[in-house]
Amino acid sequence: MERAEGGFKAKVQKFGSNLSGMVMPNIGAFIAWGIITALFIPTGWIPNEKFGSLVDPMIGYLLPLLIAYTGGKIVHGDRGGVVGATATMGVIVGASVPMFLGAMLVGPLGGFLMKKIDKVLEGKIKSGFEMLVNNFSAGILAAVLALISYVIIGPLVLALNNVLAAGVGAIINMGILPLAHIFIEPAKVLFLNNAINHGILGPLGIEQVAEAGKSILFMLETNPGPGLGILLAYMLFGKGTSKNTAYGSAIIHFLGGIHEIYFPYILMKPSLILAAMAGGASGTLIFSIFKSGLVATPSPGSIFAYLAMTPRGGYIGVLLGVLVSTIVSFLVASAILKVAKEPNDDISTAVNKMEEMKGKKSSVSHTLRDEEKSYKNVKKIIFACDAGMGSSAMGASLLRKKITEAGLDVEVINKSINDIPDDADIIITHKDLTQRARAKNNNAIHLSVDNFLGSPVYDEIVEKLTKN
Repeated sequence: MERAEGGFKAKVQKFGSNLSGMVMPNIGAFIAWGIITALFIPTGWIPNEKFGSLVDPMIGYLLPLLIAYTGGKIVHGDRGGVVGATATMGVIVGASVPMFLGAMLVGPLGGFLMKKIDKVLEGKIKSGFEMLVNNFSAGILAAVLALISYVIIGPLVLALNNVLAAGVGAIINMGILPLAHIFIEPAKVLFLNNAINHGILGPLGIEQVAEAGKSILFMLETNPGPGLGILLAYMLFGKGTSKNTAYGSAIIHFLGGIHEIYFPYILMKPSLILAAMAGGASGTLIFSIFKSGLVATPSPGSIFAYLAMTPRGGYIGVLLGVLVSTIVSFLVASAILKVAKEPNDDISTAVNKMEEMKGKKSSVSHTLRDEEKSYKNVKKIIFACDAGMGSSAMGASLLRKKITEAGLDVEVINKSINDIPDDADIIITHKDLTQRARAKNNNAIHLSVDNFLGSPVYDEIVEKLTKN
């Protein structure tokens, strides 16, 4: 049963990673659109009719096409991206709302079909006709898909989009939006945060921005308050490594916007999910009361990104919501940590298990059975997380410094799990993501950590590399 549940979670994580993989590379474009919207629409900081005319074309064409191209490229390179983007024009032109959901569907579909056609034609094209066949096969497929998207896929996606939008609108009107955190907070800790934010809330939020100039949906998953409250509680009532690392984690989380940094603290004591739920719900309640919203997704979820994406006149509600969610989360987390009597609630118990029980089988050493693989000729170490930008970047930076200090000639880089290269010698992931990393590349040495910010695994890697 445990293996089945793990497999299901891995599949859901992979689905969410695919969705976020289409959005994350294009976040810069979303932020650019958000800045232009916040500044130049009639209710913006500097209303300007000419500059404001950029808003609709960007949200209607540029952003969906970027998503579609990226989705198609993930499946089948540039050819898949071109076909996916061209086919997506069918759902864009045939719809009256921004077609982000349509782009997430048609973009990868175009790449998939192009890949299948190329597979069929492989080895069957006469010499000298490769360019002709390749160009026309892509062009014909893109044209057919664009027409099908306009006539069939577009209306279906629009209907689904309207149902989702109506459902969200009903929840908001009923005043029960804070209850969404009962589902959002546990899903975040299971590394489904990108699926929730970029796959569901983001596209619906952008449509609300097109109508109202802001959306509260951007604030449900990204609010840094609940995580900050939990880390503050660890600063006061944590033990050992958990207390010591909470200070740096709070800075990285709140100012840097990398929320994954606080997930291990909840995973160490799952009851703390109640603090995240309470903090998230209270913050969203304040956002709702003040009718707060952002103009685009704050990515990463830093307080600076929050302020940058806040429309004129909305700072009081936004800041108050973040503050209230922090306080509520802190109070609940503090109560849980103070009454906890388990001797192993220190995060060091989790991250140091292998160090403390060398020579014995433990949950960590079981995960790290790759030890028996050789550390000779290791040239590339990959840190992998869901998006490849947050926690993996921090871990890579820490290990890279240790590698340099040891005088070793080993490349240390961070990647998303979907982009793990075939020539990786060692792959380091959070323990909840190791299964997906193995599926991507099972030839490398796989190491799992509980906390990217402070793991004894890094020193052990340097020690073994030095000996070999």
